[in-house]
Amino acid sequence: MNVLTSLGRDPSDLPWLLDSACVLGQEGIVFGPMSFTQRVVIAMGAGIVFGVLLNLLGDPDGMINAFLVDGVFYIVGQIFIAALKMMVVPLVLVSLVCGVTSLGDLRALGRVGGKTLLLYLMTTAIAIMLALGIANLFSPGEGFELSGEVVFEAAEPPSFSEVLIGMVPDNPVAAMADAQMLQIIVFALLLGFSITLAGKRGRHVLNFFNDLNEVIMKMVFLVIRTAPVGVFALISRTFANQGIDILGPLAGYFLAVTAALLLHLALTYTALLKVAGLRPIAFLLKMRAPMSFAFSTSSSSATIPVTLNTLKARLGVDNSVAAFTVPLGATINMDGTAIMQGVATVFVANVYGFDLVFADYLTVILTATLASIGTAAVPSAGLIMLAMVLGQVGLPVEGIALIIGIDRLLDMLRTSVNIAGDGAVTCFVARTEGALDLEVFNDPSAVLNSPQAESPSEAQR
Repeated sequence: MNVLTSLGRDPSDLPWLLDSACVLGQEGIVFGPMSFTQRVVIAMGAGIVFGVLLNLLGDPDGMINAFLVDGVFYIVGQIFIAALKMMVVPLVLVSLVCGVTSLGDLRALGRVGGKTLLLYLMTTAIAIMLALGIANLFSPGEGFELSGEVVFEAAEPPSFSEVLIGMVPDNPVAAMADAQMLQIIVFALLLGFSITLAGKRGRHVLNFFNDLNEVIMKMVFLVIRTAPVGVFALISRTFANQGIDILGPLAGYFLAVTAALLLHLALTYTALLKVAGLRPIAFLLKMRAPMSFAFSTSSSSATIPVTLNTLKARLGVDNSVAAFTVPLGATINMDGTAIMQGVATVFVANVYGFDLVFADYLTVILTATLASIGTAAVPSAGLIMLAMVLGQVGLPVEGIALIIGIDRLLDMLRTSVNIAGDGAVTCFVARTEGALDLEVFNDPSAVLNSPQAESPSEAQR
Protein backbone atom coordinates (compact mmCIF):
# COMPACT_ATOMS: atom_id res chain seq x y z
CA MET A 1 0.00 0.00 0.00
CA ASN A 2 2.85 2.36 0.79
CA VAL A 3 4.29 1.72 -2.67
CA LEU A 4 1.02 2.71 -4.33
CA THR A 5 0.74 5.80 -2.18
CA SER A 6 4.28 6.86 -3.01
CA LEU A 7 3.39 6.67 -6.70
CA GLY A 8 0.46 9.03 -6.24
CA ARG A 9 -2.17 6.30 -6.51
CA ASP A 10 -5.15 5.65 -4.31
CA PRO A 11 -4.41 2.45 -2.34
CA SER A 12 -7.88 1.23 -3.26
CA ASP A 13 -7.15 1.60 -6.96
CA LEU A 14 -6.30 -2.08 -7.43
CA PRO A 15 -7.57 -2.18 -11.07
CA TRP A 16 -4.72 0.19 -11.98
CA LEU A 17 -2.25 -2.30 -10.52
CA LEU A 18 -3.82 -5.08 -12.54
CA ASP A 19 -3.30 -3.02 -15.70
CA SER A 20 0.45 -3.52 -15.49
CA ALA A 21 2.59 -6.59 -15.60
CA CYS A 22 4.82 -5.78 -12.64
CA VAL A 23 7.22 -7.49 -10.30
CA LEU A 24 7.75 -6.73 -6.63
CA GLY A 25 11.37 -6.67 -5.51
CA GLN A 26 13.85 -4.85 -3.34
CA GLU A 27 13.69 -1.85 -5.67
CA GLY A 28 9.90 -1.67 -5.39
CA ILE A 29 7.73 -2.13 -8.50
CA VAL A 30 9.43 -2.76 -11.81
CA PHE A 31 6.98 -2.06 -14.63
CA GLY A 32 6.52 -3.91 -17.85
CA PRO A 33 3.19 -2.37 -18.85
CA MET A 34 0.72 -4.24 -20.94
CA SER A 35 -2.36 -2.28 -21.95
CA PHE A 36 -5.88 -3.60 -21.86
CA THR A 37 -6.00 -3.61 -25.67
CA GLN A 38 -2.80 -5.63 -25.87
CA ARG A 39 -4.19 -8.25 -23.51
CA VAL A 40 -7.38 -8.54 -25.56
CA VAL A 41 -5.48 -8.81 -28.87
CA ILE A 42 -3.11 -11.42 -27.43
CA ALA A 43 -6.07 -13.41 -26.11
CA MET A 44 -7.73 -13.22 -29.52
CA GLY A 45 -4.57 -14.38 -31.35
CA ALA A 46 -3.99 -17.20 -28.87
CA GLY A 47 -7.62 -18.25 -29.27
CA ILE A 48 -7.30 -18.45 -33.07
CA VAL A 49 -4.13 -20.55 -32.86
CA PHE A 50 -5.49 -22.85 -30.15
CA GLY A 51 -8.84 -23.25 -31.90
CA VAL A 52 -7.25 -24.15 -35.24
CA LEU A 53 -4.99 -26.70 -33.50
CA LEU A 54 -8.00 -28.31 -31.83
CA ASN A 55 -9.76 -28.44 -35.19
CA LEU A 56 -6.75 -30.10 -36.82
CA LEU A 57 -6.80 -32.81 -34.14
CA GLY A 58 -10.09 -33.91 -35.69
CA ASP A 59 -11.87 -35.12 -32.55
CA PRO A 60 -15.44 -33.78 -32.93
CA ASP A 61 -17.04 -36.50 -30.79
CA GLY A 62 -14.13 -37.08 -28.40
CA MET A 63 -13.60 -36.17 -24.78
CA ILE A 64 -11.48 -33.10 -25.53
CA ASN A 65 -14.18 -31.56 -27.68
CA ALA A 66 -16.96 -32.45 -25.25
CA PHE A 67 -15.13 -31.15 -22.17
CA LEU A 68 -13.16 -28.23 -23.60
CA VAL A 69 -14.83 -26.87 -26.75
CA ASP A 70 -18.48 -27.57 -25.96
CA GLY A 71 -17.93 -27.48 -22.21
CA VAL A 72 -15.49 -24.99 -20.71
CA PHE A 73 -15.12 -22.68 -23.73
CA TYR A 74 -18.85 -22.61 -24.38
CA ILE A 75 -19.76 -21.88 -20.75
CA VAL A 76 -17.09 -19.21 -20.23
CA GLY A 77 -17.85 -17.53 -23.57
CA GLN A 78 -21.60 -17.45 -23.03
CA ILE A 79 -21.22 -16.13 -19.49
CA PHE A 80 -18.99 -13.34 -20.79
CA ILE A 81 -21.43 -12.36 -23.55
CA ALA A 82 -24.35 -12.52 -21.10
CA ALA A 83 -22.44 -10.23 -18.72
CA LEU A 84 -21.82 -7.73 -21.52
CA LYS A 85 -25.44 -7.82 -22.65
CA MET A 86 -26.55 -7.44 -19.04
CA MET A 87 -25.02 -3.97 -18.98
CA VAL A 88 -26.26 -2.72 -22.36
CA VAL A 89 -29.82 -1.67 -21.49
CA PRO A 90 -29.08 0.17 -18.20
CA LEU A 91 -25.96 1.74 -19.71
CA VAL A 92 -27.75 3.02 -22.82
CA LEU A 93 -30.78 4.28 -20.87
CA VAL A 94 -28.85 6.08 -18.14
CA SER A 95 -26.05 7.39 -20.36
CA LEU A 96 -28.50 8.72 -22.95
CA VAL A 97 -30.65 10.45 -20.31
CA CYS A 98 -27.50 12.12 -18.92
CA GLY A 99 -26.40 13.07 -22.42
CA VAL A 100 -29.75 14.63 -23.40
CA THR A 101 -29.96 16.67 -20.22
CA SER A 102 -26.43 17.97 -20.76
CA LEU A 103 -27.47 19.25 -24.21
CA GLY A 104 -30.52 20.95 -22.81
CA ASP A 105 -31.59 22.12 -26.26
CA LEU A 106 -33.97 20.31 -28.59
CA ARG A 107 -32.35 21.97 -31.60
CA ALA A 108 -28.91 20.67 -30.59
CA LEU A 109 -30.25 17.14 -30.35
CA GLY A 110 -31.95 17.60 -33.71
CA ARG A 111 -28.64 18.57 -35.31
CA VAL A 112 -26.82 15.63 -33.70
CA GLY A 113 -29.58 13.20 -34.66
CA GLY A 114 -29.85 14.47 -38.23
CA LYS A 115 -26.10 14.34 -38.86
CA THR A 116 -25.81 10.90 -37.29
CA LEU A 117 -28.65 9.33 -39.24
CA LEU A 118 -27.50 10.88 -42.53
CA LEU A 119 -23.90 9.71 -42.04
CA TYR A 120 -24.94 6.18 -41.09
CA LEU A 121 -27.11 5.87 -44.21
CA MET A 122 -24.44 7.47 -46.41
CA THR A 123 -21.64 5.16 -45.24
CA THR A 124 -23.94 2.16 -45.68
CA ALA A 125 -24.68 3.17 -49.27
CA ILE A 126 -20.95 3.67 -49.96
CA ALA A 127 -20.21 0.28 -48.39
CA ILE A 128 -22.56 -1.62 -50.65
CA MET A 129 -21.37 0.24 -53.77
CA LEU A 130 -17.80 -0.66 -52.87
CA ALA A 131 -18.85 -4.26 -52.28
CA LEU A 132 -20.53 -4.53 -55.67
CA GLY A 133 -17.41 -3.16 -57.35
CA ILE A 134 -15.10 -5.59 -55.53
CA ALA A 135 -17.45 -8.50 -56.20
CA ASN A 136 -17.48 -7.83 -59.93
CA LEU A 137 -13.69 -7.67 -59.84
CA PHE A 138 -13.31 -11.00 -57.99
CA SER A 139 -16.37 -12.67 -59.64
CA PRO A 140 -17.04 -15.06 -56.72
CA GLY A 141 -19.27 -18.01 -57.51
CA GLU A 142 -18.14 -18.55 -61.10
CA GLY A 143 -17.61 -22.27 -61.61
CA PHE A 144 -19.12 -23.07 -58.22
CA GLU A 145 -20.58 -26.59 -58.16
CA LEU A 146 -23.92 -26.97 -56.44
CA SER A 147 -23.91 -30.13 -54.36
CA GLY A 148 -27.43 -31.41 -53.82
CA GLU A 149 -30.48 -29.37 -52.95
CA VAL A 150 -29.85 -26.22 -50.96
CA VAL A 151 -32.64 -24.93 -48.75
CA PHE A 152 -33.06 -21.66 -46.92
CA GLU A 153 -36.22 -20.25 -45.37
CA ALA A 154 -36.11 -16.49 -44.86
CA ALA A 155 -37.93 -14.85 -41.99
CA GLU A 156 -40.55 -12.28 -42.88
CA PRO A 157 -39.07 -8.75 -42.62
CA PRO A 158 -41.18 -6.02 -40.99
CA SER A 159 -42.87 -3.45 -43.18
CA PHE A 160 -41.83 0.20 -43.09
CA SER A 161 -45.01 1.17 -41.25
CA GLU A 162 -44.32 -1.53 -38.64
CA VAL A 163 -40.82 -0.14 -38.16
CA LEU A 164 -42.15 3.38 -37.55
CA ILE A 165 -44.85 2.22 -35.15
CA GLY A 166 -42.42 -0.10 -33.38
CA MET A 167 -40.04 2.75 -32.53
CA VAL A 168 -42.44 4.03 -29.86
CA PRO A 169 -42.74 1.66 -26.89
CA ASP A 170 -46.22 0.98 -25.55
CA ASN A 171 -44.49 -0.48 -22.50
CA PRO A 172 -40.98 0.89 -21.81
CA VAL A 173 -40.34 -1.77 -19.17
CA ALA A 174 -41.11 -4.51 -21.69
CA ALA A 175 -38.90 -2.75 -24.25
CA MET A 176 -36.00 -2.83 -21.80
CA ALA A 177 -36.72 -6.46 -20.91
CA ASP A 178 -36.62 -7.39 -24.61
CA ALA A 179 -33.63 -5.09 -25.35
CA GLN A 180 -35.52 -3.22 -28.09
CA MET A 181 -32.84 -0.57 -28.67
CA LEU A 182 -34.82 1.85 -30.86
CA GLN A 183 -37.66 1.88 -28.33
CA ILE A 184 -35.21 2.39 -25.46
CA ILE A 185 -33.57 5.29 -27.32
CA VAL A 186 -36.94 7.00 -27.94
CA PHE A 187 -37.98 6.56 -24.29
CA ALA A 188 -34.61 7.83 -23.00
CA LEU A 189 -34.82 10.90 -25.25
CA LEU A 190 -38.30 11.76 -23.99
CA LEU A 191 -37.29 11.15 -20.39
CA GLY A 192 -34.19 13.33 -20.74
CA PHE A 193 -36.17 16.23 -22.17
CA SER A 194 -38.86 15.84 -19.52
CA ILE A 195 -36.22 16.04 -16.78
CA THR A 196 -34.87 19.25 -18.34
CA LEU A 197 -38.34 20.79 -18.60
CA ALA A 198 -39.22 19.86 -14.99
CA GLY A 199 -36.78 22.43 -13.62
CA LYS A 200 -35.89 22.12 -9.93
CA ARG A 201 -37.65 18.78 -9.40
CA GLY A 202 -36.07 17.48 -12.57
CA ARG A 203 -32.61 18.28 -11.21
CA HIS A 204 -33.26 15.91 -8.30
CA VAL A 205 -34.02 13.14 -10.79
CA LEU A 206 -30.97 14.07 -12.85
CA ASN A 207 -28.72 13.81 -9.80
CA PHE A 208 -30.04 10.29 -9.31
CA PHE A 209 -29.24 9.37 -12.92
CA ASN A 210 -25.76 10.89 -12.66
CA ASP A 211 -25.04 8.85 -9.54
CA LEU A 212 -26.53 5.74 -11.14
CA ASN A 213 -24.31 6.29 -14.17
CA GLU A 214 -21.24 6.26 -11.92
CA VAL A 215 -22.34 2.95 -10.41
CA ILE A 216 -23.08 1.36 -13.78
CA MET A 217 -19.68 2.41 -15.12
CA LYS A 218 -18.05 0.74 -12.12
CA MET A 219 -19.91 -2.43 -13.04
CA VAL A 220 -18.77 -2.07 -16.66
CA PHE A 221 -15.23 -1.73 -15.39
CA LEU A 222 -15.46 -4.98 -13.41
CA VAL A 223 -16.92 -7.02 -16.27
CA ILE A 224 -14.51 -5.70 -18.87
CA ARG A 225 -11.60 -6.81 -16.69
CA THR A 226 -12.53 -10.40 -17.55
CA ALA A 227 -12.41 -9.69 -21.27
CA PRO A 228 -9.19 -11.55 -22.17
CA VAL A 229 -10.56 -14.79 -20.69
CA GLY A 230 -13.93 -14.40 -22.40
CA VAL A 231 -12.38 -13.46 -25.74
CA PHE A 232 -10.02 -16.45 -25.64
CA ALA A 233 -12.90 -18.85 -24.94
CA LEU A 234 -15.12 -17.43 -27.69
CA ILE A 235 -12.43 -17.35 -30.36
CA SER A 236 -11.06 -20.80 -29.50
CA ARG A 237 -14.49 -22.41 -29.75
CA THR A 238 -15.31 -20.67 -33.03
CA PHE A 239 -12.14 -21.79 -34.79
CA ALA A 240 -12.23 -25.23 -33.18
CA ASN A 241 -15.64 -25.77 -34.78
CA GLN A 242 -15.08 -23.91 -38.06
CA GLY A 243 -11.43 -24.58 -38.78
CA ILE A 244 -9.91 -23.25 -41.97
CA ASP A 245 -10.90 -26.05 -44.36
CA ILE A 246 -14.36 -24.51 -44.78
CA LEU A 247 -12.79 -21.62 -46.67
CA GLY A 248 -11.73 -23.82 -49.61
CA PRO A 249 -14.89 -23.94 -51.78
CA LEU A 250 -15.86 -20.37 -50.87
CA ALA A 251 -12.40 -18.78 -50.91
CA GLY A 252 -13.34 -16.29 -53.63
CA TYR A 253 -16.43 -15.15 -51.77
CA PHE A 254 -14.54 -14.91 -48.45
CA LEU A 255 -11.67 -12.93 -49.98
CA ALA A 256 -14.03 -10.56 -51.80
CA VAL A 257 -15.96 -9.76 -48.61
CA THR A 258 -12.76 -9.37 -46.61
CA ALA A 259 -11.18 -7.08 -49.22
CA ALA A 260 -14.28 -4.89 -49.37
CA LEU A 261 -14.41 -4.66 -45.56
CA LEU A 262 -10.75 -3.62 -45.33
CA LEU A 263 -11.08 -1.07 -48.13
CA HIS A 264 -14.18 0.45 -46.56
CA LEU A 265 -12.34 0.71 -43.26
CA ALA A 266 -9.24 2.22 -44.86
CA LEU A 267 -10.91 4.55 -47.36
CA THR A 268 -14.41 5.58 -46.26
CA TYR A 269 -13.77 6.08 -42.56
CA THR A 270 -10.36 7.64 -43.22
CA ALA A 271 -11.96 10.16 -45.56
CA LEU A 272 -14.71 10.91 -43.02
CA LEU A 273 -12.17 11.60 -40.28
CA LYS A 274 -9.97 13.67 -42.62
CA VAL A 275 -12.93 15.89 -43.50
CA ALA A 276 -13.43 16.49 -39.78
CA GLY A 277 -9.75 17.40 -39.38
CA LEU A 278 -8.94 14.27 -37.35
CA ARG A 279 -6.04 11.82 -37.58
CA PRO A 280 -7.24 8.39 -38.82
CA ILE A 281 -4.19 6.58 -37.39
CA ALA A 282 -4.87 7.93 -33.89
CA PHE A 283 -8.50 6.84 -34.23
CA LEU A 284 -7.74 3.29 -35.43
CA LEU A 285 -5.08 2.68 -32.79
CA LYS A 286 -7.45 3.65 -30.00
CA MET A 287 -10.38 1.70 -31.47
CA ARG A 288 -8.51 -1.60 -31.31
CA ALA A 289 -10.18 -2.69 -28.08
CA PRO A 290 -13.82 -2.20 -29.24
CA MET A 291 -13.03 -3.75 -32.61
CA SER A 292 -11.42 -6.76 -30.90
CA PHE A 293 -14.48 -7.12 -28.72
CA ALA A 294 -16.75 -6.93 -31.75
CA PHE A 295 -14.66 -9.55 -33.55
CA SER A 296 -14.92 -12.02 -30.68
CA THR A 297 -18.59 -11.45 -29.78
CA SER A 298 -20.04 -10.74 -33.27
CA SER A 299 -22.42 -8.35 -31.54
CA SER A 300 -22.49 -4.58 -31.87
CA SER A 301 -24.91 -4.32 -28.94
CA ALA A 302 -22.72 -6.36 -26.62
CA THR A 303 -19.78 -4.11 -27.52
CA ILE A 304 -21.61 -0.86 -26.61
CA PRO A 305 -20.02 -0.55 -23.13
CA VAL A 306 -16.49 -0.88 -24.55
CA THR A 307 -17.22 1.44 -27.49
CA LEU A 308 -18.71 4.13 -25.26
CA ASN A 309 -15.82 4.02 -22.80
CA THR A 310 -13.19 4.17 -25.56
CA LEU A 311 -14.82 7.10 -27.32
CA LYS A 312 -15.23 9.11 -24.12
CA ALA A 313 -12.04 8.19 -22.30
CA ARG A 314 -9.51 7.74 -25.10
CA LEU A 315 -10.88 9.76 -28.02
CA GLY A 316 -12.25 12.74 -26.11
CA VAL A 317 -15.88 12.55 -27.24
CA ASP A 318 -18.35 14.22 -24.90
CA ASN A 319 -21.05 12.00 -23.42
CA SER A 320 -23.78 14.25 -24.84
CA VAL A 321 -22.91 12.98 -28.34
CA ALA A 322 -21.55 9.48 -27.68
CA ALA A 323 -24.55 8.47 -25.57
CA PHE A 324 -26.81 9.04 -28.59
CA THR A 325 -24.70 8.03 -31.59
CA VAL A 326 -23.25 4.75 -30.26
CA PRO A 327 -26.55 3.00 -29.30
CA LEU A 328 -28.14 4.24 -32.52
CA GLY A 329 -25.16 3.00 -34.54
CA ALA A 330 -25.28 -0.41 -32.87
CA THR A 331 -28.92 -0.60 -33.97
CA ILE A 332 -28.95 0.74 -37.54
CA ASN A 333 -25.34 1.11 -38.75
CA MET A 334 -24.69 -2.04 -40.74
CA ASP A 335 -21.90 -1.19 -43.16
CA GLY A 336 -20.25 -4.58 -42.74
CA THR A 337 -23.54 -6.36 -43.32
CA ALA A 338 -24.21 -4.21 -46.40
CA ILE A 339 -20.84 -5.25 -47.81
CA MET A 340 -21.70 -8.90 -47.26
CA GLN A 341 -25.01 -8.39 -49.05
CA GLY A 342 -23.39 -6.77 -52.07
CA VAL A 343 -20.82 -9.53 -52.51
CA ALA A 344 -23.36 -12.27 -51.72
CA THR A 345 -25.75 -10.91 -54.35
CA VAL A 346 -23.10 -11.13 -57.06
CA PHE A 347 -22.03 -14.56 -55.74
CA VAL A 348 -25.57 -15.99 -55.91
CA ALA A 349 -26.10 -14.45 -59.35
CA ASN A 350 -22.92 -16.09 -60.65
CA VAL A 351 -23.76 -19.47 -59.11
CA TYR A 352 -27.22 -19.57 -60.67
CA GLY A 353 -26.16 -18.01 -63.98
CA PHE A 354 -28.05 -14.70 -63.62
CA ASP A 355 -26.81 -11.54 -65.32
CA LEU A 356 -27.26 -8.42 -63.22
CA VAL A 357 -27.88 -5.14 -65.06
CA PHE A 358 -27.30 -1.56 -63.89
CA ALA A 359 -30.89 -1.24 -62.64
CA ASP A 360 -30.38 -4.33 -60.47
CA TYR A 361 -27.30 -2.77 -58.86
CA LEU A 362 -29.25 0.41 -58.07
CA THR A 363 -32.01 -1.71 -56.54
CA VAL A 364 -29.48 -3.55 -54.38
CA ILE A 365 -27.94 -0.27 -53.14
CA LEU A 366 -31.31 1.31 -52.31
CA THR A 367 -32.86 -1.78 -50.72
CA ALA A 368 -29.87 -2.64 -48.55
CA THR A 369 -29.45 0.96 -47.38
CA LEU A 370 -33.08 1.43 -46.35
CA ALA A 371 -33.40 -2.09 -44.96
CA SER A 372 -30.51 -1.43 -42.57
CA ILE A 373 -32.96 0.55 -40.42
CA GLY A 374 -35.97 -1.68 -40.72
CA THR A 375 -34.40 -5.04 -39.90
CA ALA A 376 -31.66 -4.03 -37.50
CA ALA A 377 -33.53 -5.11 -34.39
CA VAL A 378 -34.60 -8.47 -35.84
CA PRO A 379 -32.56 -11.61 -34.99
CA SER A 380 -30.33 -12.73 -37.88
CA ALA A 381 -30.83 -9.29 -39.39
CA GLY A 382 -28.07 -9.79 -41.96
CA LEU A 383 -29.70 -12.85 -43.49
CA ILE A 384 -33.13 -11.22 -43.46
CA MET A 385 -31.73 -8.19 -45.26
CA LEU A 386 -29.98 -10.43 -47.78
CA ALA A 387 -33.23 -12.30 -48.44
CA MET A 388 -34.93 -8.95 -49.11
CA VAL A 389 -32.17 -7.85 -51.48
CA LEU A 390 -32.13 -11.12 -53.42
CA GLY A 391 -35.92 -11.04 -53.72
CA GLN A 392 -35.87 -7.49 -55.10
CA VAL A 393 -33.57 -8.44 -57.99
CA GLY A 394 -35.23 -11.79 -58.72
CA LEU A 395 -32.47 -14.07 -57.39
CA PRO A 396 -33.30 -17.34 -55.58
CA VAL A 397 -33.31 -16.87 -51.83
CA GLU A 398 -32.16 -20.48 -51.47
CA GLY A 399 -28.69 -19.32 -52.51
CA ILE A 400 -28.18 -17.99 -48.95
CA ALA A 401 -27.73 -21.59 -47.82
CA LEU A 402 -24.47 -21.74 -49.80
CA ILE A 403 -22.74 -19.12 -47.65
CA ILE A 404 -24.16 -19.89 -44.22
CA GLY A 405 -21.24 -22.21 -43.46
CA ILE A 406 -18.67 -19.38 -43.35
CA ASP A 407 -21.04 -16.62 -42.28
CA ARG A 408 -19.89 -16.91 -38.65
CA LEU A 409 -16.29 -16.02 -39.56
CA LEU A 410 -17.37 -13.16 -41.80
CA ASP A 411 -19.83 -11.96 -39.17
CA MET A 412 -16.89 -11.43 -36.82
CA LEU A 413 -15.09 -9.29 -39.39
CA ARG A 414 -18.07 -7.22 -40.44
CA THR A 415 -19.09 -6.52 -36.84
CA SER A 416 -15.62 -5.06 -36.26
CA VAL A 417 -16.14 -2.79 -39.27
CA ASN A 418 -19.57 -1.79 -37.96
CA ILE A 419 -18.01 -0.74 -34.65
CA ALA A 420 -15.30 1.25 -36.44
CA GLY A 421 -18.07 3.00 -38.37
CA ASP A 422 -19.94 3.85 -35.17
CA GLY A 423 -16.76 5.37 -33.79
CA ALA A 424 -15.87 7.33 -36.94
CA VAL A 425 -19.36 8.85 -37.26
CA THR A 426 -19.40 9.67 -33.55
CA CYS A 427 -16.04 11.47 -33.77
CA PHE A 428 -17.18 13.36 -36.88
CA VAL A 429 -20.42 14.52 -35.27
CA ALA A 430 -18.68 15.41 -32.01
CA ARG A 431 -16.04 17.40 -33.88
CA THR A 432 -18.63 19.41 -35.81
CA GLU A 433 -20.61 20.05 -32.63
CA GLY A 434 -17.61 21.21 -30.61
CA ALA A 435 -17.97 18.19 -28.34
CA LEU A 436 -14.58 16.57 -28.96
CA ASP A 437 -11.38 17.26 -27.03
CA LEU A 438 -8.62 17.30 -29.66
CA GLU A 439 -5.90 17.07 -27.04
CA VAL A 440 -7.31 13.78 -25.74
CA PHE A 441 -7.94 12.50 -29.28
CA ASN A 442 -4.36 13.11 -30.42
CA ASP A 443 -2.67 12.01 -27.19
CA PRO A 444 -1.65 8.34 -27.58
CA SER A 445 -1.36 7.94 -23.81
CA ALA A 446 -4.73 9.51 -23.01
CA VAL A 447 -6.59 6.87 -21.07
CA LEU A 448 -8.98 6.82 -18.17
CA ASN A 449 -7.88 4.85 -15.12
CA SER A 450 -11.50 4.01 -14.48
CA PRO A 451 -14.31 4.30 -16.95
CA GLN A 452 -16.66 6.38 -14.87
CA ALA A 453 -15.74 9.79 -16.24
CA GLU A 454 -18.40 11.51 -18.24
CA SER A 455 -16.43 14.03 -20.23
CA PRO A 456 -13.06 14.63 -21.84
CA SER A 457 -12.12 16.99 -19.06
CA GLU A 458 -12.59 14.23 -16.54
CA ALA A 459 -10.54 11.91 -18.70
CA GLN A 460 -7.54 14.18 -18.20
CA ARG A 461 -7.72 14.38 -14.42
